[in-house]
Amino acid sequence: MEQMLAARLHVPSRTLRVEEVPRPQPGPGQVLVKVEAAGVCLSDVHLIGGSLTPQLLRGDTVTLGHEVSGTIAATGEGVTSWSPGQRVVLYAGETRDGVTYTRGVDYDGGWAEYALSAEDALTLLPDAIPFDQGAIIPDAVSTPWGAITATAAVRPAEAVGVWGVGGLGVHAVQLLRAVGAYPIVAVDPNPTARRRALAAGADLALDPAAPDLTERVRAVTAGAGLAAAFDFAGVPAVREQALTALAKGGRLVLVGLTDKPLTVTQGTRFSYLQQRILGHYGSDMPVALPQLLGLVEGGRLDFSGSISGTLPLAEAAEAVARLERKQGDPIRLILRP
Repeated sequence: MEQMLAARLHVPSRTLRVEEVPRPQPGPGQVLVKVEAAGVCLSDVHLIGGSLTPQLLRGDTVTLGHEVSGTIAATGEGVTSWSPGQRVVLYAGETRDGVTYTRGVDYDGGWAEYALSAEDALTLLPDAIPFDQGAIIPDAVSTPWGAITATAAVRPAEAVGVWGVGGLGVHAVQLLRAVGAYPIVAVDPNPTARRRALAAGADLALDPAAPDLTERVRAVTAGAGLAAAFDFAGVPAVREQALTALAKGGRLVLVGLTDKPLTVTQGTRFSYLQQRILGHYGSDMPVALPQLLGLVEGGRLDFSGSISGTLPLAEAAEAVARLERKQGDPIRLILRP
């Protein structure tokens, strides 16, 4: 049996090892993809660190990587819609018997030379889009896209706020600009992140420690406050602060993951203003991916600036360490087999 290199996480010990494993073979309804690029996400850091735990994994070890692009290497029995050599982007998850599984969490992902996918869990990558940019779209881009267009249903000229301008938040700023939100307020304690937000299209970038933050949000929104606020940090204090900046009928969308309790300190005010808190996770891949790839191919979006560095697969642990340390304030690091 042919072997391949893969970055595998032993979940009980949270140990990441790059090792030789058997190359998978596509079964009925599956395709085998030769991985060309795989994104390194903060979720991967959390998995390795132990703050996230797979819920549906069979066994105790998994190949990480939910942001994956590559080329079709082989097809399994009954697959007629794909052929070897086609450029593709894999969905960040698959639905089986009504249950959604996350790639690289609940089953083997793309930090490997090859990855399996169900034939209906991937989409064509246009020739004009590089593999590295294509790879990050299934999470770093499509998750904020889903939060903006579906969960929050942001409309043109609505005032919005983005708390946390990291790997997802900076794309949220770009996407909010693309759908016509105005003004866009970005909030982050990191000066580099605030500068990045302005470059991505934010109208105002604030430090959350600023004592006049709420007043400045009111000023830029003609006293009304934000129609929608997005928490990409997953920090309780962020959620409390964002609520104070919401307008009447405003909605707070929780994108950043945390196991900490959610509290509403000013409960009477929250109810009086008829505000809402909405949870968000991932996106509708069959809809979001073609939309976003089309916008990139058509020149409406450009994520070339989101690729902060590329490392070989053998250096997966180093990529994780760089992201965890925020070395160079990366948006996305890419692993290449």
